[in-house]
Parts: sequence; C-alpha cells; structure tokens
Amino acid sequence: MPDVPLEDPIAEAERVAVAARKAGVNAKLLGGAGINLHSPSAHKPPLKRKYGDLDYAIPKKDRKAVLSLFPALGYEANERFNLMNGDRRLYFFDTTNGRQVDVFVDVFKMSHVIDLRGRLAHDGPCASPSDLLLSKLQIYEVNRKDLIDVIALILDHGIAENDDEAFDARYIARLACADWGLCRTVELNIAKLLATLDELDVDQDLVRSRVAELWAAIEGSPKPLKWKLRAQVGDRLQWYELPEETRSPYQPE
Repeated sequence: MPDVPLEDPIAEAERVAVAARKAGVNAKLLGGAGINLHSPSAHKPPLKRKYGDLDYAIPKKDRKAVLSLFPALGYEANERFNLMNGDRRLYFFDTTNGRQVDVFVDVFKMSHVIDLRGRLAHDGPCASPSDLLLSKLQIYEVNRKDLIDVIALILDHGIAENDDEAFDARYIARLACADWGLCRTVELNIAKLLATLDELDVDQDLVRSRVAELWAAIEGSPKPLKWKLRAQVGDRLQWYELPEETRSPYQPE
C-alpha cells in the first residue's frame, strides 16, 4: 500500500528526497521549496513564507524510475498528460493535501528554457544555487514570493566556481549571453528584486553587492551575433513565454 504524502510541503520534500536517494533517482528540488532547503534565511521572517506545489528536475534516464517513485509515495499520476508530454515533463497529484508535483525532464521550460542536462548528478536534494536562481529570475510574471525566495538564496550563497554551494557567475553569464530574451527578463527582475529589497530588514548591502557582481559578469561576457541582433529589436517583439497552468484531473476547479 502506498504511503501518504505529508501535509507540510517542506517535510514532504525531505521525505521525497530520502526515497529518491534510496531509489537511485536524481530528482532535484526546484522552486521555493528548493530554496527553503538550501537557505536558512528562508526559515525566518521577513523571508519566511508558506509553500505549495513541489517542482523537480530529473535526467531523462531516471524518467521510468520517477513514474514508479511518486505513485509509491502516494501520488496520483496525470496519465494523459504524462503519456503526451512525458519525454519532457511529468505531473503527479497529492489528493490528500491538494498539492501538485511538476517534474521537468532534462530541461526546465517556463518563460524561458534552461537546459539542465549534466547538472543534476551532484549530491543533495536540490538543484544548484545557480539553477535555483535562474529558475526564479527567468519568470517574466515574477511575483513578490519569487523575489523573497531569491533574496533568501542570495543572502546565503556566495559567488565561486567549482562549488556546489555557491553561485557560478560564469555559468549564469553564459546562459544569459546565449539568449537575449533570458538576459532581458533577468535584467527586469533584478530591478524588481532591488525594489523589493528596500522594503526588507535584511543585509541589503550584501544582497546588492552579490547581485552587482552577477550582473557585471553578464554584462562583461561576450555576446554572439544572434544575441546582438535580437537586442536591436528589443522589447518591440515579445521575448518570453507565458506558460499555461496544467491542472491534475484530481484537482478541483
């Protein structure tokens, strides 16, 4: 008989992490819950908040195992969606707590596309700080909760290469400089982040200095011709997607 998902999403994320590790599945937590597990600053005011659905990224080789893992943990699979889209995305639903699990396969695609192939084999239950950061800053319709999460993440992680617990500025710059649209959304969201930061009783100087260092890395990196040509068009042409919300057949309207 399958287990029953826990009511608290963070406790549930930890339960899933233990089960995934036992099953040998590289399911890395994304989103606010992933930042909560990565960042102590998210555990206390003014950055503490409630979390809802859980988002994961997996390598394609673990797709079959994930299709068994979540039902064994008490989740209902969205069979129709998974059949049609399972090569890139999977959905499961916790009917007990009304919570959805969204699993991205190899590539995280929302407002923009972030290729995670080769970035999910590290230890730990969460995506890297760099990928957690980009997964939030790529949201065109970013909200205050997203910005709060990013501020917590930046407070608790420095900038360094070859460090799973730090932001990799070169990696972030490489992705932003390969896609003008992603770069533009990141730029707009940094401005929103700094405006939100002004309202919070946290170490604002530390956040500003790290944001400035990351943005300097993006600005200082070479841009390919494709990026430069798209930059000339600028905001006159839409550069982002607005992803549709997919609901589980078990989820009430």
